[in-house]
Amino acid sequence: MTMHPKRDVVIVINPGSTSSKIALFKAGKMVAERTLNHSLAELSQFDSVIAQKDFRMQAIQEFLADQDFSVSEVLAVAGRGGLLKPIPGGTYAVNEAMLDDLTAAKRNEHASNLGAGLAQQVADQYGVKAYVVDPPVVDELQPLARISGLKGIERHSAAHVLNQKAMARQVLATMGKTYATSRVIVAHIGGGLSIHAHENGRMIDGNNGIDGEGPYSPERAGSLPLVDFVAKVLAERLTLDQVKKLLASQSGLRSYLNDISIKNIVARIAEGDETAKFYLDGMIYQIKKQIAEMAGVLNGQVDVIILTGGAAYATAVTAPLQHDLAWIAPVVVRPGEMEMQALYEGVMRVLNHEEPVRVYQSDASTIKGGTGR
Repeated sequence: MTMHPKRDVVIVINPGSTSSKIALFKAGKMVAERTLNHSLAELSQFDSVIAQKDFRMQAIQEFLADQDFSVSEVLAVAGRGGLLKPIPGGTYAVNEAMLDDLTAAKRNEHASNLGAGLAQQVADQYGVKAYVVDPPVVDELQPLARISGLKGIERHSAAHVLNQKAMARQVLATMGKTYATSRVIVAHIGGGLSIHAHENGRMIDGNNGIDGEGPYSPERAGSLPLVDFVAKVLAERLTLDQVKKLLASQSGLRSYLNDISIKNIVARIAEGDETAKFYLDGMIYQIKKQIAEMAGVLNGQVDVIILTGGAAYATAVTAPLQHDLAWIAPVVVRPGEMEMQALYEGVMRVLNHEEPVRVYQSDASTIKGGTGR
């Protein structure tokens, strides 16, 4: 009798602003992982994020070809969720409505928009289903946080949801606390910045850096003087797509220093580059302000402040924040991210029937649940 291998391999794909991360999970453990770095010069040849798909897929296929597993062992593929319509948290099956919205970049340009399409292409190759877990548009804002200050315009949530929630759970566990009963501020500091107040398991407020809120980051503008910015838009006759691209990927440290690598900028500072130091200090200053604002949202009752993301590896960024914010709560540094593990766990919760798979529709008011398979 021919023995068939067990389907227990899950492929996880996580595109970031300057990298594509891919991993294999087998029987609950990560057995292979690779970070495929993409230079600014390589990415600048593409007019949009979606146009990078084939370029990134080639590198992903090269990784998969190097791994020791068979087609019949693959159970599912998980991709990072992109900028969809505001939706509840959970695990979503990739479908045409989702891919159409991401391809059109209806909510803005971002590397995460590639996740579902890359996952679907790989899933088709192995004859399995593709999923995304807790996309950055998961919206748990409390009602007061939605008020913008101008009737007809409402604030929306966009954040590094996967990593923020995963890091909060991990750090709180070391403190003997649970995420569902704690108050936490998480600052994800990477190519983009998201800083949110978490209360009893929900992200109740925070900045939407994609749309131009909060601190500036290596490539995002953050909050801008509105009148001056509108004057620039009118004078240069920028289209809405050009405005979105400017805010989300052509501003921040890139606009000041022509670089988005914190590692490179810290090296420039070590060599005496005062301009680099000035603008990195400016970013840290604005991060500090945003964290203090979130402390106000939580009425000063904060169990812990967590600094995470790729830039948290740089002590030049984290040390001043730890020093200046210790009056609010303990400041814990957890560099990098846990997104790969979180993507895998989200898919397995669905496949193990611990929670229903969600079905994305372009009309965000009609999100449906379903069965795990």
